Amino acid sequence: MMATSRLFARCRGLVAVAKASSASFASASNANGKGLMQVMTVSPQLGKFLGASQASRTDALKKTWDYIKHHKLQNPANKREILCDEQLKTIFAGKDTVGMFEITKLLSPHFVKSN
Repeated sequence: MMATSRLFARCRGLVAVAKASSASFASASNANGKGLMQVMTVSPQLGKFLGASQASRTDALKKTWDYIKHHKLQNPANKREILCDEQLKTIFAGKDTVGMFEITKLLSPHFVKSN
């Protein structure tokens, strides 16, 4: 009985160390801003829409969805379809309607790649 309690105590110690190291790894990778979290310069149209000259792809997508939901621009009959107002048309290539899954594709050209 004593051996199993010692074994579990050691396992708990290893789990605590693993959790601490994975948490520090996650925070370090987010601090670098790589991939989708990388802050990039955006086009003037998207910058005007977001109110910032730089943004990450995830922030731009989140703010776009916040705008869509706040202004109730989803088609009530088909929630996957977005009905673009004049402000959204400036960033979505002048389209009147956009599919939910097209948004990231249409936002992509607005991010200026730096060398």
